[in-house]
Amino acid sequence: MIVRLALCAAFAASLSTPVLAQSEPFEGYLCCNMRSDGSWISDSNYAEGNQRVIPAGTPVKVTGYGRQRVYVEIDGKKQAIGNDYSRNLDLKTFAQRYVVSEDPRAKLATFSPKVRAAIEASQLLPGMTREQVWMAAGYPMASENPDLSAKIWRFWRSSFNEFQVVFDAAGKVKDIVADPATRTLVVAE
Repeated sequence: MIVRLALCAAFAASLSTPVLAQSEPFEGYLCCNMRSDGSWISDSNYAEGNQRVIPAGTPVKVTGYGRQRVYVEIDGKKQAIGNDYSRNLDLKTFAQRYVVSEDPRAKLATFSPKVRAAIEASQLLPGMTREQVWMAAGYPMASENPDLSAKIWRFWRSSFNEFQVVFDAAGKVKDIVADPATRTLVVAE
């Protein structure tokens, strides 16, 4: 009984305490535009509520790991990036997907003004590359998109508004498929 209580207490502590066993802390940059409520960034990247967009290239410090979350500091504020829908990725891989070592703003500066403006607005355009898509909209949920080389990526603007990005053989956006209301939110015209 005492062992069982100790195990339960250890499990409960792991839910709220950062654990560095996954990997050591590191610093980098946010890979892509991500939405935050001020303390939580979900890999779903839904645009719901009073969330603000944290732009691609924002400096990020990974401070620890917890149960399905990566603890970070952004602009001196503590937040967590939640692995809500990409749990087929181990936490270290998940962290390295969202916090990258090279500042994406350097690459962003090389894109055409139209593509740059779309990415900065978290919107998509036909002709974008896969990298430009994830810079603008975040990575698609790994549970729904296990293969990033797939022809179609599924995203959700909110928990009810799905859109699909269709790539051509060259890996460029051929089409963005969505209902008319969602399309006006995700496609730069």
